[in-house]
Amino acid sequence: MEEAITRIYIGLDGGGTHTRTLAVDATGRILATAKSGGSSPYHNKEAKRNSHEAITAVVENADATLADVAGLVAGFAGLDEPNDSVWAEEQTAVPGISCPRSHVNDAVIAHAGALRSQPGIIAIGGTGSIVFGVTESGRQLRNYDFRHYASCAARLLSYAAIYRMVVGDTQDSDRDLITQTLEFWEVVDMNALRELAAKGFISDGDERTHRLGEMSPLVTTAALSGSPLAQAVCNDGAKEMAIGIRLLGSCFAEERIPVALIGGAVRSEFVQSAVQKALSGDPLRRFEVVDPAFPPVIGAAMMALEQGGIALEPAVLNSLRTSQMRFLES
Repeated sequence: MEEAITRIYIGLDGGGTHTRTLAVDATGRILATAKSGGSSPYHNKEAKRNSHEAITAVVENADATLADVAGLVAGFAGLDEPNDSVWAEEQTAVPGISCPRSHVNDAVIAHAGALRSQPGIIAIGGTGSIVFGVTESGRQLRNYDFRHYASCAARLLSYAAIYRMVVGDTQDSDRDLITQTLEFWEVVDMNALRELAAKGFISDGDERTHRLGEMSPLVTTAALSGSPLAQAVCNDGAKEMAIGIRLLGSCFAEERIPVALIGGAVRSEFVQSAVQKALSGDPLRRFEVVDPAFPPVIGAAMMALEQGGIALEPAVLNSLRTSQMRFLES
């Protein structure tokens, strides 16, 4: 019979599409996971409910109680300004939880997981897009700080592809992508697609973002298959992402800087290769693209452990690495 659980630590990854939670014990052993709808209030009308649901579910899945939660760290998409702390607090204020709770931008937990909080840069291209880095001195930087935005979010790749189709910037070898796009939007021809686009695609902003995000794999796959239109769109997004990475890289002291790419759009085979190619031309820094060590939700749990006074020693990291194979997709 297993020893009763007395203290658990929760990591929460609140994105625009999904909220993922994970519970670990003090040894780094993953006890349970849970998933609900998105918890960014800028993309989800039920953000608070989704967040509370994911927290409650992971505690139940761990066969624990809310009183057993010793620490919680949540990373939320859209938590960018001081005023955002108000809604972030509400997102994790589940009745029955009395432990310390910390709230950060989701890029912070992604960095903690991918690079284990060591100096380096992460570039996220999924539902949203952000480049985030921590320098050797501990300085945190975003491409947003430079007023830069990398158009490598999934929905933006879809928008760009559709715009090129509507204005006729296509070739014969783009025909398969055009056919797939028409089928995706359930329209009969390019005139109908143009009219759909002219009406804003879908009136509800959240639904529109999700739907365009669902289309992006058509674009990234077509780029890999040789579609000139898709390749142009993906190359543009990759170059913008590389500029964001290089901007942050200019603030580092060391020549070599590790970079982890996170998110379905930027980690697609064609876009990832294009980002690496664009980075290789930097005359001052050597950017080394590395695989993320852990996903963002584990990064949040790692931060919760550290804030609870538990050092991330090799045994703890090994326990996280071993147990994640049971709970998380590779």
